[in-house]
Amino acid sequence: MHPRFHAETFPDKAAVIRSDTGEALTYGALEAQANRGAQLFRSLGIAVGDTIAIWLPNRLEYYEVYWAAQRAGLYITPLSTKLTAEEAAYILTDSSSRLLVTSGEIDQLGALLEKAPSALRHIYTVGARVADLPDWGAIADFPATPIADESAGFHMVYSSGTTGRPKGIRLPLSGGSATEPHMLAERQQSRYGAGPHSVYLSPAPLYHTAPLAFTTSVQRLGGTVILMPKFTPEDALAAIEKYRVTITQMVPTMFLRMLRLPDTQRVAYDISSLTHVIHAAAPCPVEVKERMIEWFGPIIYEYYGGSEGNGSTFITPQEWLRKKGSVGRADWGAIHICDEDGRELPPGEQGLIYFEGGWDFQYLNDVEKTKESRHPHHSGWSALGDIGYLDADGYLFLTDRKSFMIISGGVNIYPQEVENLLIVHPKVADAAVIGVPSAEMGEEVKAVVQPRDDAAAGPELEAELIAYCRAHLSAVKCPRSIDFVAELPRHETGKLYKREIRDRYWAGHEKRVA
Repeated sequence: MHPRFHAETFPDKAAVIRSDTGEALTYGALEAQANRGAQLFRSLGIAVGDTIAIWLPNRLEYYEVYWAAQRAGLYITPLSTKLTAEEAAYILTDSSSRLLVTSGEIDQLGALLEKAPSALRHIYTVGARVADLPDWGAIADFPATPIADESAGFHMVYSSGTTGRPKGIRLPLSGGSATEPHMLAERQQSRYGAGPHSVYLSPAPLYHTAPLAFTTSVQRLGGTVILMPKFTPEDALAAIEKYRVTITQMVPTMFLRMLRLPDTQRVAYDISSLTHVIHAAAPCPVEVKERMIEWFGPIIYEYYGGSEGNGSTFITPQEWLRKKGSVGRADWGAIHICDEDGRELPPGEQGLIYFEGGWDFQYLNDVEKTKESRHPHHSGWSALGDIGYLDADGYLFLTDRKSFMIISGGVNIYPQEVENLLIVHPKVADAAVIGVPSAEMGEEVKAVVQPRDDAAAGPELEAELIAYCRAHLSAVKCPRSIDFVAELPRHETGKLYKREIRDRYWAGHEKRVA
């Protein structure tokens, strides 16, 4: 379960291929480059337990840097290519990153160079040269043999910051061999049958946890990763056909964009090689998943969990068709649903979701946030802030994020249900539902909608959408008003930056919601 073994067995096999150009990195080349990179790190005094950062778009070199750091016993912090220089500098400072590998393709790189933290001693670039920064290609001067003190490193990702400054999710390093088996790869093998035969399409940015964890697990198992520089629906279908993709992971917004392709485009591609389509990261409306299963067949698998690794659920398509809307049963750790006082609730009652038995994560440099994630009475239970309930068979149904709950006239309203309804309306491209100030009710429900046709935005569409909601939901849950925007602030993984939207409406008011 490590690329080194596959480099010995089939050195000429592609570990990763760019979907657009066909450029490939073989297992043999990956092994050599990773060893050279580890040698570079040691020559710079970067030792076991230190942190390096990667600020790159989806490129083959991402894996050279990752596997070099992994075998050098380092923490690996990926940075979003969407960050401002100030945001990137904050993460580099907070993580105490010693070295950064980046590219001139990053628009904010020049601004970062003016405010780089003092702890960041080394910046290497890939691709076109940037100022006087050394090129990652300089590793060619180092031997392609393993360093003497190899040990297993791991990624330390930062939360997406939907409710404040992002925090590093830090797990203790094992201290074991760099090539020791890893649980994430074992789960891919057992859940999805991943192995040397697998061809995995990665359509999302590698700086997000799931794409990074899934693709590196595929490489641990000897499969081939097909790396998309950027997702577009038709390019994804074309890549599935061209490379005979067997496994892919997408998010619901990708599903929606694919479903909205004209029928002639959707049926033009051969997707029969697919055996597993996996989704997570954001809620998927039932109707969207039903339509995907009708199109792709019963090969849509789902899991629920966080980058914190405190536990997870899993559900097969066959189970989901019996339990529509569920994210499955716990397959890592045990689930407890608790009220605000920490009392465990019976099946059918909504509460905060706690996992017991997963990884003992910490939020770097934030003892208080780490403490807040723990159960008040059970130190081994931790929560990510999601609300849900278990049915009598132990299947979990998500309701919403705790911090997104709207309290209107003393009634708790979870906006996800309304968002799931609006998103499937034929005139809606995207939707967010929030609580806004109300003198009478404290908060009232508002929808912020991105219409499919900008010209349709206005009072008539607002009235139509409110009536549509009232035809399907109780009036108390429905938006009292709707605003239209050209685009909602959404991460490529599907996560909505709802705090950004709410802040516009709460300026000058005492906030009643987190």
